[in-house]
Amino acid sequence: MKRQTYASVWDALEDSPEAAASMRVRAELMIAVQNYVAASDETQAQAAKHLGLTQPRLNDLLRGRIEKFSLDALVNMLARVGRKVAVKVKKAA
Repeated sequence: MKRQTYASVWDALEDSPEAAASMRVRAELMIAVQNYVAASDETQAQAAKHLGLTQPRLNDLLRGRIEKFSLDALVNMLARVGRKVAVKVKKAA
């Protein structure tokens, strides 16, 4: 059996380069939200309110349930708590 190598785990899991790219960006934004929650002195309920979520929905995010969150929703959450999201586009290797 020939062994394949991938640039990221998303390239291995997703069926297309487009889906892999979306998942990579969503994962990065989810980590930013997780970092915000970890760094704050808020309870999950307080953090959820500031992010514009319910506490159970924040729990989904903290547990890494990436399929439940769109790019738009993640950008909006970060903007609500004063985080700037920047997009950098570069040519693929």
